[in-house]
Amino acid sequence: MTQPQGALLVGSVNFDDAETTMRTAAEMLGPRLRRIPDGEVGKRFHWIMFQPDVLGEADGIERIGDEPIPFKAGIDARPLRIADGVDASSIQLPPLGYADAALESYAVFTRLREEGVVPTGTRFQVSLPTTVAVVSSFFFGADRAAIDPVYTAALLREVDGILAAIPHDDLAIQWDVASEMGVIEAAPAFGRVMDVWWEGDPFPGLVARLAALIDAVPADVEVGVHLCYGDVAEKHFFEPTDAANLVRYANAVTAASARPLTWLHLPVPIERDDEAYFAPLAGLEYDGELYLGLVHREDGAEGAERRIATARRFAPMFGVATECGIGRAPEGSTEGILRTHAEVASAW
Repeated sequence: MTQPQGALLVGSVNFDDAETTMRTAAEMLGPRLRRIPDGEVGKRFHWIMFQPDVLGEADGIERIGDEPIPFKAGIDARPLRIADGVDASSIQLPPLGYADAALESYAVFTRLREEGVVPTGTRFQVSLPTTVAVVSSFFFGADRAAIDPVYTAALLREVDGILAAIPHDDLAIQWDVASEMGVIEAAPAFGRVMDVWWEGDPFPGLVARLAALIDAVPADVEVGVHLCYGDVAEKHFFEPTDAANLVRYANAVTAASARPLTWLHLPVPIERDDEAYFAPLAGLEYDGELYLGLVHREDGAEGAERRIATARRFAPMFGVATECGIGRAPEGSTEGILRTHAEVASAW
């Protein structure tokens, strides 16, 4: 069987610093990677969980509850509210932290490239959350609609800062899309059904919002979408019946976007090597780079190859990835996961 072509590192990697992530990824996967992330180290390690600490510093935004909710890395996980009597449009959010982290890691990336560790032509990958993820996770009620445009503007300022500082032919931006899939599936997660703040069928709004974020990335910068069902202790918040909703959403978003999508990532649960899961891929209307998240720590190359064999019947051309980032993988398992990518995928 011909191996899948190329590999994608979705984002988080269980190393302590960006240099270790990039150096190890380049050495182990080399020509299989078209782009390398920094591993989302520091407070980004737990995806968006650090955002309440950032947003809570803004005048007009308050934390809910009198006592901090301790989370890893010194994060306070308390949600947020708009203070009484405050017009949300007047709130000035501080920098969200994504641009600053990208510029710091890009300096490491360029140094490693100059040293010959990172191959010439490899792009630096920056992963960003969507507004839906942050607003739906940390705000409630009418505050969601009010803070939505404010947070979106702040997020796009982060994008602009990244675009201004990193040469476009070095850059790749990935939108991490997890909460949207929970809404589409009406998934019960964290004690409630995942929902949005606008009325009616949420699907058209989810499509339009993601398409707008894709179109915010200039055509000379690569842009990707990582569709996801979350990662809490290496578990999805919802296990999909099959890939049908992933394909439906991907088709709608790529049709609505003004610019082409460079790559698309779709997750594959570890227990799914059956035709029923993969069959909807036959209806995927997308001809860019496709990555299937079928690499899993628990069953290595053997399990990945079993899922690859079934996926081939419905999607002849794809690369490999994990279903989500590997930042929450057990300590000491990261190199084994990267090795599995190398074992089951060919170079570009």
